[in-house]
Amino acid sequence: MYQRLVCLLVLALLMPCGTRRAQAQTQQTPPPNVVLILADDLGYGDVSYMGHAEDIQTPSIDALAGRGVTFDRFYANCPVCSPTRAAMLAGRYQELVGVPGVIRQLPEMNWGYLLPSAVLLPARLKEAGYHSALIGKWHLGYEPPNTPNARGFDLFHGFLGDMMDDYNTHLRGGENWMRHNNETIDPPGHATDLFSQWAADYIEDRADHDAPFFLFLSYNAPHVPIQPPAAWVDRVKQRQPGITDQRAQLVALIEHMDQGIGQVVEALKETDQIDNTLIIFTSDNGGQLHVGANCGPLRGGKGALYEGGVRVPMLAVWPGVIAPGSTASAQAMTMDLFTTICDAAGVEPGEHVDGVSLMPLLSGELADNAWPQRDLFWIRREGWSYMGQEVRAMRRGPWKLVQNSPFDPYELFNLDDDPLEENDLSQERREVFGEMSADLQLHMQRSGSVPWQKPDQ
Repeated sequence: MYQRLVCLLVLALLMPCGTRRAQAQTQQTPPPNVVLILADDLGYGDVSYMGHAEDIQTPSIDALAGRGVTFDRFYANCPVCSPTRAAMLAGRYQELVGVPGVIRQLPEMNWGYLLPSAVLLPARLKEAGYHSALIGKWHLGYEPPNTPNARGFDLFHGFLGDMMDDYNTHLRGGENWMRHNNETIDPPGHATDLFSQWAADYIEDRADHDAPFFLFLSYNAPHVPIQPPAAWVDRVKQRQPGITDQRAQLVALIEHMDQGIGQVVEALKETDQIDNTLIIFTSDNGGQLHVGANCGPLRGGKGALYEGGVRVPMLAVWPGVIAPGSTASAQAMTMDLFTTICDAAGVEPGEHVDGVSLMPLLSGELADNAWPQRDLFWIRREGWSYMGQEVRAMRRGPWKLVQNSPFDPYELFNLDDDPLEENDLSQERREVFGEMSADLQLHMQRSGSVPWQKPDQ
């Protein structure tokens, strides 16, 4: 058995991912549609299938979890939004494509610029004939060449900005960033309802086409401001006597999004596309603690490099390929979704990709306990309290090296023995600390050569 696992591991690492997936597909099996659903600031514990929050009900997400595989050690590339999205769509560490921090509409508050040379996922999938759509939040630029249509999406129906000041007016700082492709629009309605309906409409439209599709459904829920429809708040309070107003608001906003996800899945079923669709659900970073998020039994939340800021829910469903009700404890990151989707579609991911395909794990080709360990890195550059400096972290097996503030010393934790990151071992385990520090510095050197502002700034 051991020799067989070793052989499978070598094949998984050495064989080009598109080739491996192409061998698994026959000419009679078309490449799958792909629906990638990304929540915004969803805590590790704020989906009910995880079992960490008794006050929340997410039946649509739970149903997907029961039909596929769930990960309990899946990491966002960054504890904030733009960098994780850049990593996911480029398949690389975010700082290597120019987005170490949050992209904002005001230049003096901006900490990233997506490299025009970065090849994003929809452009790769186009090689296999995919039609690609982004519904919802973009947050990777406000003008060409860094708008969705300019970066490979055939359809963009959503908003360009970082957040909305109001879920119903959709404005940010008094400006309207809602777009239908390149046209400014002002649709009435709650943003979650709009994005769910537009996604369902897109799925219904693509049922009449032969080409496979890639749908990136990018919610802004449950990001602040916490504005669920009033009826959803009433429902939560009636069901959960004694719940605080703050927590009820957040639970309602998440459950409202969950219903929208159910609407999208139902559209796949009604159009007979569900059986040949790979569905992936995750979050861009951990939950925001000051608005009542539940990050499970983890330290920290959004913005922190402790586990609660970067470990997020993740599940994948593909009938006939992924075993229902399966689980995975392998360590993986958002940037791996790029390579995984390319693999599923039979497309080569291209050169200089940091993400690895999870398909051998998803399909059962490789056992969870045989998944190869690799170093994982996190870098975030920001203004505000960071004063333009970086925070950094690295994981190697059970070890995690963390600098959660640019003004604090590094800490070293053994997550197997200390999952709450309470016992700093940086002094006791100097050999481990030194080896990881040296390799983290090499990664920093690699990323330091990449520009992260517009050339004329």
